[in-house]
Amino acid sequence: MVNIDEAIIAKYESHGEHFEILVDPDLAAEFRNPDGEDVAVEDLLAVEEIFKDSKKGDKASGEAMEKIFETTDPIEVSKLILEKGTVQLTADQKRKMQEDKRKLIINKIAKEAINPQNGLPHPAQRIENAINETKMRVDPFISVDEQVLTALKFIKPLIPIRFEKVKMAVRLPSTASGNIYNTMAPFGKILNEEWQKNGSLILVIEIAGGLQKEFASKMAEISGGEAEVKNIQ
Repeated sequence: MVNIDEAIIAKYESHGEHFEILVDPDLAAEFRNPDGEDVAVEDLLAVEEIFKDSKKGDKASGEAMEKIFETTDPIEVSKLILEKGTVQLTADQKRKMQEDKRKLIINKIAKEAINPQNGLPHPAQRIENAINETKMRVDPFISVDEQVLTALKFIKPLIPIRFEKVKMAVRLPSTASGNIYNTMAPFGKILNEEWQKNGSLILVIEIAGGLQKEFASKMAEISGGEAEVKNIQ
């Protein structure tokens, strides 16, 4: 548990009732981040108490908690406060969370989108420059997937870009086909596979357009440079 002196307040108001809990600022931010790691409520509380006014030390009544949350369990109530209420993050915390989320958004677009003029992915720096030019506001508490769609709307007037799936055919020697399904899984969906008499394997896989270079590089790595990779779409 965090020291009470270092804790911040998370609060929730409903139907005239006010509730506060004292939480670790970093763990509370991680808990509320839809793209963050799972955090146990018990780990982020400074004290397992629900307050009406934490600064005065006034505790919330069981009647009020039962009325609003239908439970008086401090862990369950704390979880609901964190999910539905507000957390008083510091300016530095919020700035860092926004920057971390911005990087995730840029990286996802760079990996999954292409320039329709040449079928190739845009460099991450070009995407970042376009987002910066639009002055798009990144919300640390909204998921990357949701904000990627927003970012695309912002930057489409500036650079030609769209999400597109492509089909890649790859021929791998027998020496590289042993653990191929685990290797392929992060890239996309295998559409077809054909084992050759010499033990080599031919696969057709559908991947995000922006992953073409990364995919070809990975195939070369696992095959010692012997893989044959081709865009067939």
